[in-house]
Amino acid sequence: MTDFQAAMDRDFGVIAELIRLHAQASPERPALADATRTLSYGALDALMDRIAASLQRDGLRAGDAIAICAASSVNYAAVFLGALRAGVAVAPLAPGSTPASLARMIEDAEARILFIDAAAAEVIGDAAAAAVPRIALDGSAAGRALEAWLAPAGTQPAAVEPEPGWPFNIIYSSGTTGEPKGIVQGHGMRWAHVRRGAKYEYGRDTVTLLSTPLYSNTTLVVFFPTIAYGGCVILMPKFDAAVYLKLAEQHRVTHTMLVPVQYQRLMAYPAFDAHDLSSFRFKFSTSAPFNAALKADVLKRWPGGLIEFYGMTEGGGTCILEAHLHPDKLHTVGQAAEGSDIRLIDESGREVAPGEAGEVVGHSAGMMVGYHRQPEKTREAEWFDPAGKRFIRTGDVGRFDEDGFLTLFDRKKDMIISGGFNIYPSDLEAVLRGHAAVADVAVIGVPSAQWGETPVAFVVRRPGDDTGADALLQWANAQLGKTQRLARLQLIDELPRSAIGKVLKRELRERDTAR
Repeated sequence: MTDFQAAMDRDFGVIAELIRLHAQASPERPALADATRTLSYGALDALMDRIAASLQRDGLRAGDAIAICAASSVNYAAVFLGALRAGVAVAPLAPGSTPASLARMIEDAEARILFIDAAAAEVIGDAAAAAVPRIALDGSAAGRALEAWLAPAGTQPAAVEPEPGWPFNIIYSSGTTGEPKGIVQGHGMRWAHVRRGAKYEYGRDTVTLLSTPLYSNTTLVVFFPTIAYGGCVILMPKFDAAVYLKLAEQHRVTHTMLVPVQYQRLMAYPAFDAHDLSSFRFKFSTSAPFNAALKADVLKRWPGGLIEFYGMTEGGGTCILEAHLHPDKLHTVGQAAEGSDIRLIDESGREVAPGEAGEVVGHSAGMMVGYHRQPEKTREAEWFDPAGKRFIRTGDVGRFDEDGFLTLFDRKKDMIISGGFNIYPSDLEAVLRGHAAVADVAVIGVPSAQWGETPVAFVVRRPGDDTGADALLQWANAQLGKTQRLARLQLIDELPRSAIGKVLKRELRERDTAR
């Protein structure tokens, strides 16, 4: 048995140490690549040592955190992995957020250092997180150059042995106002994702193409297994159908993760069928509703298996649809994954009878530690069965069929998923309420051919105010992050409400459909 196989057989292991094993066995094998460079396992291992040693030199200890706000690149990935070697948690932040939101996330994570690139620096500005040292991943004037910050070549960090409960990363939910929610994922949770990778033929010959950003859990659930098993990850800073297909053919890509709207754009690309994609073994999808007809089109025209994951960044149970094996179940999100306990509960927290619909809750080895510094929010996200077993609530309503496949109906939390990104209506509503003309507001998600879903606002103006809808829309979108912007804003005399005062968003959706 090889050292790698022995490591993978353990109930818990360390991803950074697997990279060391690959570097020792095949130092020249490519590990990371972007448009400008390729890094071998030997070079990656050495760079991780320098990054870990530099963090330790700057006083960071195991359990401390750094933040990364940049486009995907080799340097981004190397810093993420190097921090893990030092036992330092990583808060990957979305450059599309607002400056105020980014500042709050950096503060909430208690990030000691901010790694950034020029584009993200323009968004953040000078005021946000001014007290946090900045390191420029791209050698720009955004901060001190990464190469200048790094410890000398050959520097070895002090050895650190992570434990399963240690924070691995902190992924933030959408937020432009109020407190952001940092989802703390532990080393044990990520190890569970890695071990699951054996089923999907990850190995030393894996070539994974990723066009979703590294700050998204969607990307990380494929990124880490690829690296852990010794494959190569090709990183795209942004998605482009033509570039994606060119890279897939050129590098003989075997694995990929795409959100449904990206599959939609690829399948609609005029030259799609002219590309040789026969090297693909598995294609993955998650983060947003995946239309059954689109799944069928992917299965028909794109070689290799198609896997849909259903779950939450917070973790808990996962459902997996192996679409290529179950073409009659494309309307579902699959069955509970091995090691996942998926149940349905009613409004009172009791399990529903077989065949009935209920809120989806899940338990597995891959669950968040909790929301960072928000124990009350953590408790709200938990459900315990009568035996005291901990589950994570999804806020989604679904029903199991007679074969154990889960069909989703609606999201109780009203979250909007646009282009694979989570948008919380309450965040947008809070921004609009900041305008003097707005007396009341509700935001809903409506279907979008381009993004899957897109947010629309219904606004009640203050008496006597004549501010126009277009003016309010432009004002709001100037305050929001790029991924959160409203598609439309409609003026309304009164919001429909229930007897207890709850806004009836279902009626607003019906009104928008009728429009």
